[in-house]
Amino acid sequence: MDTNSIRHDESRISMPLQYFDDDDPPEVDQPTIIRPKQACSRNVDSANSSVDACNATHEEGDANPTITRTFDASHGDVANPINSDSRPQCERRKPTYLTDYILNGVQTNTNTSLTSGTPYSISHFIAYDKFSLTHRSFLAAISTKDEPKSFFEAIQDPKWRQAMKAEIDALEKNNTWTLETLPPDKRPIGCKWVYKIKYNADGKIERYKACLVAKGFTQVEGIDYHDTFALVAKLVTVRCLLAIAAARNWELHQLDVHNAFLHGDLNEEVYMQLPPGYGNKGEQRVCRLRKSLYGLKQASRNWFAKFASALKLFGFQQSMSDYSLFTYRRENNFLAVLVYVDDLIIAGNNSSLCQKLKEFLHIMFHIKDLGKLKYFLGIEVARHPFGIFLCQRKYTLDILTEAGMLGTKSCPFPMEQKLKLTPSTGSSLSDPMQYRRLVGKLIYLTITRPEISFAVHTLSQFMQAPRQPHLDAAMRVLRYLKSSPGQGIFLSSSSCLQLSAYCDSDWASCPTTRRFTTGYLTLLGNSPISWKTKKQSTVSRSSTEAEYRAMASTVSELLWLKGLLKTLGVDTSQPMQFHCDNQAAIHIATNPVFHERTKHIELDCHFIRHWIQVGLIKTSHVRSNLQVVDIFTKALGGDQFQFLLRKLGITDLHAPTWRGGVRDIH
Repeated sequence: MDTNSIRHDESRISMPLQYFDDDDPPEVDQPTIIRPKQACSRNVDSANSSVDACNATHEEGDANPTITRTFDASHGDVANPINSDSRPQCERRKPTYLTDYILNGVQTNTNTSLTSGTPYSISHFIAYDKFSLTHRSFLAAISTKDEPKSFFEAIQDPKWRQAMKAEIDALEKNNTWTLETLPPDKRPIGCKWVYKIKYNADGKIERYKACLVAKGFTQVEGIDYHDTFALVAKLVTVRCLLAIAAARNWELHQLDVHNAFLHGDLNEEVYMQLPPGYGNKGEQRVCRLRKSLYGLKQASRNWFAKFASALKLFGFQQSMSDYSLFTYRRENNFLAVLVYVDDLIIAGNNSSLCQKLKEFLHIMFHIKDLGKLKYFLGIEVARHPFGIFLCQRKYTLDILTEAGMLGTKSCPFPMEQKLKLTPSTGSSLSDPMQYRRLVGKLIYLTITRPEISFAVHTLSQFMQAPRQPHLDAAMRVLRYLKSSPGQGIFLSSSSCLQLSAYCDSDWASCPTTRRFTTGYLTLLGNSPISWKTKKQSTVSRSSTEAEYRAMASTVSELLWLKGLLKTLGVDTSQPMQFHCDNQAAIHIATNPVFHERTKHIELDCHFIRHWIQVGLIKTSHVRSNLQVVDIFTKALGGDQFQFLLRKLGITDLHAPTWRGGVRDIH
């Protein structure tokens, strides 16, 4: 290997997101003898003149010189072997019989930073060659820009200083607060800045958004607030809408509402501390809120009422299954609007009607059109004629970076098989907030990573007093995420839009309370849209009882999804397939006779049996080794975990090429 190739290895290793690192250069003990080029003719009389002629030729334009010069190794270049002994050295000349050859001595560079790189580089587990160039540009844009985590970090950047100034100006112009002296019987709530970069569909930054958020968790009911209202769409509704859009080839657009229109009048007497960076030094007054602010428990009631009235004026109807979903039908035209605070998703089958709706909303409110749906609530959306791919790649990498786990060794499954965690084993953590923040982030990651639901559910049971074994288990989940940071769910465009469900339970699985754990998975065609893991509040007397209660919970979810699909214009007249691996529970569901063993679950029996008799539910048995919901109820070994993972509709389009996938996702 020549010096140029070694320098190439060095530059390749330093580049981000490469697939593989080359092996270390082989050690060479003897000089490599290479045939000369034409310029080094045999007419040269001596070895020295031969070397000079070749050097001159290479300097004039040979791109790959084969005769190496002697460099000082301290300057970083690869040097020829030189005897570093301090003893006097004799002048060394090339033997005459080697006149017609070129000697290329190669010295092995022992600097591991130039040869091996990071032992477990993240570039081994993530790639982008399956996406179109435009989507790669978008992913690069959202990945290279970091959002500040604190006010002291943001104040250093003039762009964020301008964003905070614009937010304060908008709040003052809207008369959101007045500065007053705090009454003696009142206590002010805190506030903080939250920073977000808004992107267009092409990856360009639309704006830097600084949002002032009140710490509403410190409010006292009956004093600071009375009624609450959370204007957020259910994430199951988001996945369901996207699955239907993929199957019916609907357009998907994203809008952002200017925050000044979110501040409705505030009836309660609420005081808030001065925002960081606001007011003169030594200011003793506080802000008395006159209008709602982000974070308040009663925020957004008036805004939602105003926005809902505007949509109804356009012709929309509000869904009874999810109040944040609005639908519009005229002949063959269909539109759906999904509201998540100030973020909107528009889905429809008519481009001109979508544009007309955007213009209407811009007249009624201050709307920012962000183009095609690409990035929503930290979820990356990539579209292809085969379907829609959802993942949280950037969010996963941010978690790994914050935990310092980017360079850790990966593992193929998130939790050790048959692991049982208890609240009293191991030493207490000196900083439990670290554990709580990590588990909170992992809970949000289950939006597109259903396979970690059981592990995260187990870890979340020890939030109050976490111990070292709990943190070790959480670190293992991060090591699993390291193996597939870009993994997500694929919503197929070939789905038949028929609901089916799997349910399972793990009887007496909790070693402390002996309560059982239930889990279910619902599919729309072959697209996963809803899943859940839950430890029940009661102790069951048999595994059949545990399975039957799991069936009751799954049927309730199916009935809700049936109403949601009807709102979105999907025909749900066909029976919904229901898969369970407990034959005794299936027999109880179809048996019209009660007996002593089922008296205590009679209500659940009547509930499930009714929907079976009317033909809405059709039960079927599935073998236990093919029960996909096992991944939601117990810690599995590597082979079974990977087998069920492939059946869940989960894929990793960010995997390197050697792991396969679909190409050219937009």
